[in-house]
Amino acid sequence: KLWVKVWKEIFNVNGNQKQAEVAILLSDKTDSKATTVKKGNKGYYIMIKGLVQQENITILNIYAPNTEAPKFIQQLLLGLRNEVDDNTIIMGDFNTPLTTLDRSSRQKVNKETMNLNYTLEQMDFTDIYRTFYPTNAGYTFCSSAHGTFSKKHHIIGQKTSLNTFKKITIFLNNLSDHSGIKLEIKL
Repeated sequence: KLWVKVWKEIFNVNGNQKQAEVAILLSDKTDSKATTVKKGNKGYYIMIKGLVQQENITILNIYAPNTEAPKFIQQLLLGLRNEVDDNTIIMGDFNTPLTTLDRSSRQKVNKETMNLNYTLEQMDFTDIYRTFYPTNAGYTFCSSAHGTFSKKHHIIGQKTSLNTFKKITIFLNNLSDHSGIKLEIKL
């Protein structure tokens, strides 16, 4: 028996030669309506603004390039700073761990990542997984070539909205070296 999930809406953008692609899928089981969709011209991000269960929400999904990822994300967030608010959730493949705990090797974060973390702090954002699990070394990526694990996929939210997040979990994917993160929101 084949089970197929039906999505109410799927928003996606991809870059030239499919170098990057991000998507946001809205469940048919959720009362949601997108009012604005903004797509990055190279496929590295998509942002939707709208209503979920009659509450305003902004969702920004980012795929950062493999090189200079922290700098890319920092510049993107600074460019979009007038479009984010207390109801904004930022997610995606950041291609960089944000803390030492996010690497199995415990390698220190570099200066570019420290600058990104400073920008997130200044914009009042926090890593939701790290807030819920400050000492848990949950990983979302496995490099079999290097024998290391890291958490380079993140869900970031406003510190003032932390009480609206019910649960966050990393779920394993046996078909890929990437694992997903699921955030449950109290609505």
